[in-house]
Amino acid sequence: MLTSFVLLSVLLSGVVGQFPTACTTAQALKDRRCCPQWKDGSMCGVDSGRGRCMFMHQTYSEKRSYTQPNDDRLDWPHEFYDSVCVCNGNCAGFDCGECKSGFCGAKCTEKKTIIRREIRELSRQERLTFFSYLSLAKLKTSARYKILITGNRYDRNTFRFVEASVYDVFVWMHAHPVAPFLQDNMFDMTIDFAHRGPIFLPWHRWYLLFFEREIQILTHDYDFALPYYDWSMEGKTCSICTDDMMGKSDNQGLLTSSSYFGNWKSMCSGFSYPEKYCTVAEDKCRMEPIHRNPGADPSYSQMPSTKQVEDVLQWKDYDTPPYSVSAQRSFRNALEGFVDPSSGTERRGSLHNLFHLYMGGSMTQSTLASNDPIFLLHHTFIDKIFDRWLVKYNGSSEMYPKNNIFGHGPNEYIIPSMPPVRNKDYVQKAAIFGYEYSNYRPPSNMSSN
Repeated sequence: MLTSFVLLSVLLSGVVGQFPTACTTAQALKDRRCCPQWKDGSMCGVDSGRGRCMFMHQTYSEKRSYTQPNDDRLDWPHEFYDSVCVCNGNCAGFDCGECKSGFCGAKCTEKKTIIRREIRELSRQERLTFFSYLSLAKLKTSARYKILITGNRYDRNTFRFVEASVYDVFVWMHAHPVAPFLQDNMFDMTIDFAHRGPIFLPWHRWYLLFFEREIQILTHDYDFALPYYDWSMEGKTCSICTDDMMGKSDNQGLLTSSSYFGNWKSMCSGFSYPEKYCTVAEDKCRMEPIHRNPGADPSYSQMPSTKQVEDVLQWKDYDTPPYSVSAQRSFRNALEGFVDPSSGTERRGSLHNLFHLYMGGSMTQSTLASNDPIFLLHHTFIDKIFDRWLVKYNGSSEMYPKNNIFGHGPNEYIIPSMPPVRNKDYVQKAAIFGYEYSNYRPPSNMSSN
């Protein structure tokens, strides 16, 4: 009988997310099985040798004792499924019908590398293509995934799976793991399954790869790569916050109507209650527009600097005890922005967190931030810094620390990956996942501030 560790090693087969539409049927939920049929008519493409449907072993019961956790995300994905597709070789996907990141071809044997470039490095036509892809993703209902909503997380009978656009599935996937942790019928606001601990960088790397792949599938442009925004030379001015780029804000903090994203509404917006999951997902009239007001808050009037980017690379330890926002001399905690990257000890908003605070509005709320497409460019740059660190210190998954934070353990599953993948397996160089970053040097705005 396979151990959970061996099974997880096999499951690292690509970038996928929850909930596959084929796994939200009454029968699939009754059978507790997410093993969709591939185009050959067999579950997980077993008849074509692509994969097989396998039982998953639980992990928490082996390591921790607790009573009535109540949280559907704990020991992911056992609240919903016991069996999932396990793909062979370089095959990937919830039905094993895709290839691992970095591979292509009918049998997934051909290697492929894409280059993520800076947004200002793109030609005007390339930027317009990117904006049109985002617009299509915002409008097009996802044929591959549904999202989970409820007004009462205490009662599983209220859980429902509903349709959402490709982009809104992406938004929901960021909102879902940051909802407060429900344990012993009480909410713990300090536990976050995507931030505030070792999971932060691998979770967002997996997340970006997921969306990049969904755009490729949606547009049939398999050379598409997400751009990034190098804000380190910007100072107090956001040079891409214009109507011909990522959108200009009016004096109310709303994107102007002439912006490409001026009419976008925020998925999972409205009043945020801990017992709810995205209850306005079906009611677009209640969704709020995107808010952004760069530099308006005097406390956060300047973006992170080049010095901060270089300083954070000095910390050799991926993370340090207690593996939280209090971790000192921790690369992860400094890049996430809870400690000063120069001293590694002083509590100070910097880098990732500082950029969110500088942008203001939707970007300051974890459940709403990914609604603003500038979130994509920001996190792709954070991932570039992460990759510089990995290259500098020859980083590997073994650098991911053992810890007792719910959802952050090295062998625990990324929430909401499906089939599940381990947290630690995304602490590897970007080249392993089939992408690299350009060496573009942006112009400096610092002299004008």
